[in-house]
Amino acid sequence: MTHWTASDIPDQTGRTAIVTGANSGLGLVTATELARHGAQVVLAVRRPASGETAADGIRAAVPGAKLEVRTLDVASLASVRAFAAEIAAEYDSIDLLVNNAGAENLAGRRSTVDGFEFHLGTNMLGHFALTGLLLDTITRGAGPRVVSLSSITHKRAHLDFDDLQSEEHFDANRAYGASKLATTTFGIELDRRLRKAGSPIISTIAHPGLSRSNFIDSAWKDRSAAAQLLGRLFSAIATQPTEQGALNQLHAATAPGVHGGDFFGPGGRGERTGHVTRVAASKEAQDPTVGQRLWSAAEVLTGVAYL
Repeated sequence: MTHWTASDIPDQTGRTAIVTGANSGLGLVTATELARHGAQVVLAVRRPASGETAADGIRAAVPGAKLEVRTLDVASLASVRAFAAEIAAEYDSIDLLVNNAGAENLAGRRSTVDGFEFHLGTNMLGHFALTGLLLDTITRGAGPRVVSLSSITHKRAHLDFDDLQSEEHFDANRAYGASKLATTTFGIELDRRLRKAGSPIISTIAHPGLSRSNFIDSAWKDRSAAAQLLGRLFSAIATQPTEQGALNQLHAATAPGVHGGDFFGPGGRGERTGHVTRVAASKEAQDPTVGQRLWSAAEVLTGVAYL
C-alpha cells in the first residue's frame, strides 16, 4: 500500500501561504515543505528574530525559497488585527492559511493580553479572528483553503459554556483539550458556513498525533525538573518525528480530492502515530448546536463577526 508523503505534495508555484507559528516544530516543517514545492510562504511568528532564523534554515534547505517573515502573536487581538491589515493591504489574494500556532499544557492558569484563558485565546480565538479578518483576501485565492490544527485530546474534552475561560476551575490538560475541541469545532462550523455562503474556500482540519516538537521544553518550562524529564522520556519513546506529524496538515493543505470538513490524522492505533488518513472528530465537535454556540461566543469575545 502506498502512503502519502511530502513528495506527493503538488506543485505550489504561484500560490501564497500563511503559516502561523512557522518558526519551529510542525509549523516549520509545514513552511519548509510548502516552500520546497514552490509556494511563497509568509512565516507568521511572534518573535521576528526566531522567524528570521527559521527562514535562514529554510533557505539553506531550499535554495531560492520565497519567504517573508511577519510579526503575529495570535494571543493578542491587536497583533492579529495589525497583521491582517498588513496582509490585506499588500496581497491581492492568499491561497492558503494554516492556523498552526498554539500553546500546550501551561502549568498554571494564565491570561492573554485580552484576558482570555491562554490555551483558548491562543489556539482558537486568535485564529478565529485571524481567519475572519483575512476571509475576503483568502476568498480571492486560487483553490483557497484554511487548515485548523486539532489534537487527539479533543476527543476526551468538553466545552463548558458556563466556564469557557476556566475561571472557576482550571486544569492544564483539561484547558488544552477544551481549546483543541474548540479549534476542531471551529474548523467544522467554518466549513458549514462557507458552504452555506457558496464560498470557494475549503475549511479542513488535521492533527499530528503524538509528534515530537518543542512543546515539552517551551510549554512545560514552569513544571518541576522531574516532570520535564518524564515529558522528554515520553516524547522519545511514544511519539513520531515532527516531519511525520506535519504530513497531516500538509495533506489537508495541498492534496487533491480534499473536501470541506475533511479531518486528517495518523492512521495508527489511537491515532497516536502512523500514516496520514481520514479520521473522525468527536460527536461534540460535529454537533451543529455546539458549533453555533461556540461561534457566537467567539464573535462576542473577539469582536470579529463574519459568515
